[in-house]
Amino acid sequence: MKIGIIGAGSVGVGVCNYLLTLGSVSELVLLDKNLERATGEILDFSHTEALTFSKNTTLTASDNYDALTDAEIVVITAGAQIKEGQSRLDLAEINSQIGVDIARQIEKVAPNAVLIIVTNPCDIVAYFIVANTGFNASQVLSAGCLVDTARLMTIIGKRVKLDPKNVFGYVLGEHGSHCFTPKSLISIAGQPADYYCDTNRLPPIEPAELLEAVKQAGFEIFKRKQNTAHGIAASVFRIIQAISINEHSVLPIGTMVRGEYGLYDVVLSLPTVVNAKGAESILIHPFTDAELNELEQIAHSLKQCIHDVRVKTGLIG
Repeated sequence: MKIGIIGAGSVGVGVCNYLLTLGSVSELVLLDKNLERATGEILDFSHTEALTFSKNTTLTASDNYDALTDAEIVVITAGAQIKEGQSRLDLAEINSQIGVDIARQIEKVAPNAVLIIVTNPCDIVAYFIVANTGFNASQVLSAGCLVDTARLMTIIGKRVKLDPKNVFGYVLGEHGSHCFTPKSLISIAGQPADYYCDTNRLPPIEPAELLEAVKQAGFEIFKRKQNTAHGIAASVFRIIQAISINEHSVLPIGTMVRGEYGLYDVVLSLPTVVNAKGAESILIHPFTDAELNELEQIAHSLKQCIHDVRVKTGLIG
């Protein structure tokens, strides 16, 4: 499988590291407008082949989109970082245009690729890529709330003193301030969260407080190192796994809704079946009325942002 990574920053390089140590990739292309940086990273990675027992991979550094010809998966991490004094809308305007420009270049050489959008705000960027290119909605995946879900699992795991892989739950909605955690979908060791906590004499899981802890975890990382990289890179690798071996895994990634939950034309993180074609389908869960109302409010907020970006940039949407 040929995979392209656009952006040689900390997330892009982190994804490369996962692919080269744990993945099965025939060719890996790291593309960045700073060719020297991309070349340095690839040269550095090339020396790991003598030390690891993962499959040898053809490594390419480039600043030319032709290097992505016939790529099956392309991860887009390139874009502006939010600056002091900038609003989320400012960043959405800049990165939506960057994302669409990048996707149009990819489309020329790899029209059948599945795109994984990491550039923030990833749900907005993914929406405009679908609206302004020939890629099908199923081919364009926002990394969405997968990293937020990983944080949720980790936080609960620490509280109940279990491996977080024994915790199940979702953060859904937008990868950002507008998200929610359905309590009905949280389980611990296969048991409903309340039952597990009651029988083990542990404090109950409160979704609102838990969600705030998830959000705060991202803020704390950013405050200390001005970016979040490792969890996001691991999340992207998880999506790549699901695509590359046609797993049909259910992941809380962002994809365009087409009537699910009565919503249309907005990218939301919902439990989604991910396989070799990308986002195969969105699962329908029996959310409570309150949860459905929250999801509708999140969709409304995102649509307002989409409208504002469209007005200011002239992008289709």
